[in-house]
Amino acid sequence: MNKKLVAYFSAGGVTADAAKKIAKAAGADLYEIRPEVPYTKADLNWQDKGSRSSVEMGDRSFRPAIADKNAKANEYDVIFLGFPIWWYTAPTIINTFLESYDLAGKTIILFATSGSTGFDKSAADLKVSADGAVIKEGTVIHGKQSAEDWKNWVDGLGL
Repeated sequence: MNKKLVAYFSAGGVTADAAKKIAKAAGADLYEIRPEVPYTKADLNWQDKGSRSSVEMGDRSFRPAIADKNAKANEYDVIFLGFPIWWYTAPTIINTFLESYDLAGKTIILFATSGSTGFDKSAADLKVSADGAVIKEGTVIHGKQSAEDWKNWVDGLGL
């Protein structure tokens, strides 16, 4: 049986809620990717071109520092990796997380939360940060999912 981790970044709580349900459904450990400097509401204002998130997403090489590197991601076979979609892709803090560990040979299954868009460029944008890992698009959530929905999704992956 594969050892599983659900690692996630959540700006407003929606992705955190999904991550907790996925971890329970998959029998996985849970790890929150937290920025070293937490985002404020003003930082997340996508309509302000000078906001922190807008500036970070305007430069795909930007790597926000994370609060810790205690996920022990290299000890897992499968990593469910969750994030909100920002500017049609994963926030750059997800790249920071991936680059903090040796993930060669790991399977990474993406899940994301979004108001309306899909994964778009997320998988391609993240592959550059996870050398040797297999990245798979899992699912994009556009609203609340029940625990049963998550269980059915995880079971359908055949892990």
